[in-house]
Amino acid sequence: MANTTFSGPVRSENGFQAITKDATTGAVTVGATLGADFLALTAITTSELPTAAAGNAGQVRLISDNGAGNNEYCLVISTGAAWVTAVGAALS
Repeated sequence: MANTTFSGPVRSENGFQAITKDATTGAVTVGATLGADFLALTAITTSELPTAAAGNAGQVRLISDNGAGNNEYCLVISTGAAWVTAVGAALS
């Protein structure tokens, strides 16, 4: 697929999806969905996080095991040197 550069806004009535495509099988996986009023991240486990490195500093991921395998969701942010918990406490 070709890359395209736009000089104006890109608009959609049905949202956008960030996807990855497996080079071998062609299977498509949705990583995030952006709608008119929401951002939905696809959860991964701590073991699936890429190694924290300068190239991914500032990236945000949703993990489903809270780093401890206990099925609690939380956001983590890469500092470029480590993944740190962003939020995880329940709203009251």
